[in-house]
This record gives sequence, structure tokens and C-alpha cells, in this order.
Amino acid sequence: MRPAAEQAAQALREEILSGAIASGARLGEAELAGRLRVSRTPIREALTRLAAEGLVELQPNRGARVASWSTDELREIFDLRLRLEPYAVRLAVPKLAAAELDELQELAELMLRTGRPGRRQDLTPIVEANRRFHGLFIEAAGSPPLAAALRGVTHAAVVHQNFHDYSPEALQRSLHHHVEMVAAARAGDGDWAEAIMRAHLYNARATMIGVPS
Repeated sequence: MRPAAEQAAQALREEILSGAIASGARLGEAELAGRLRVSRTPIREALTRLAAEGLVELQPNRGARVASWSTDELREIFDLRLRLEPYAVRLAVPKLAAAELDELQELAELMLRTGRPGRRQDLTPIVEANRRFHGLFIEAAGSPPLAAALRGVTHAAVVHQNFHDYSPEALQRSLHHHVEMVAAARAGDGDWAEAIMRAHLYNARATMIGVPS
């Protein structure tokens, strides 16, 4: 991919994953080209790349839009995450360097502070911190095939996820899971970390699509 297209893809990826561009939003080539100050050709290449990652849907004669998922699709996505992501965490624990553990702890503490109940609660910083937290574990697992398999399903969940949809109890439970995963990682206990990640995903699934009947 040419540099201009790569830069456009990165900028759009960040906006989609941060929630700045909402799930289902139309992505007009002309508007994007003007805003990102590139021609329409790099925008087309960027949209094709993001479509391959599962972040964008390309519709014949209708252009592109940010991907969205039905309840059944989200249920399948969580089924995949529950099989793959706890396993990735268990693989990652013995491979995490001290600097990575420190970063994970900083992210967990940031999310916990940000999610503290209050009248002026702003949950926006949690989105990026959460994405980075999960990404660090996936990267540290050291398995490119596993990372590739998880990339699409974690992207889907991140785009759909809205931390304001969590009840106060579910949000606090989720944020404390991050803290406990770091404790497990510092203890070198992959089984413990794997179990907490599984509980974390069940909590997210219950919030986003309800508890399966």
C-alpha cells in the first residue's frame, strides 16, 4: 500500500475504533479525501484495506460505511473471542516484559479512575485504553495467526461497544477485571489471567447482547 493510502487507513482506523465515526456511518470518498487532504485514490485503497480488516463494508453502487453487526453476528463474535482471547492471555503471561506489565497496570489504573462514578463522568478515555490493554496481551502472545484471527473479532466488539451502556455495577466489574488480570500477569499465573479474561468477556457479552437463553 502506498504511503498516502497507509496514512489514510491508519487515520480512519483510529477514528472508527475510538468511536469518532459511529458504527453504520457512511464514508464518502470526496468528504474523506478533503478532510484527510489526499486524493480519492488513496481513500479507495484505504477503504479496501479496512474492509479486509472487517471495519468497513463496501456496498456496490452505494459506497462504503462503517461495519455494523446484528445480535446473532455479535453472539458469534463473542463465541470466537471466548475461545481465542483467554488462550492468548495465557500464552502472553510468561512472555510479558517488565515494561509491558507496567504499561498494562497504568492502563488498568487509568480506566479505573476514569470509570469512577460521578456527576461529570467522561468515559471517552476508556475506549483507547481498553483497546491498548487487550492489544498488548494479544501482541505478547507471540502468535501471528492467533493475532490475525482475533483482530477482526476484537475490532467488531470495540466498534459496537459503548461503555455508557454498562450499568454502574457491570462497568466497575469490567474495570476491576483489568486490574486483576495485571495482578495475575505479575504473579506469572497464566491460568488465573485466562480465567479473568473469560469472566471479562462474559460480562461484556451480557451488557452488549444480553445473557443467552
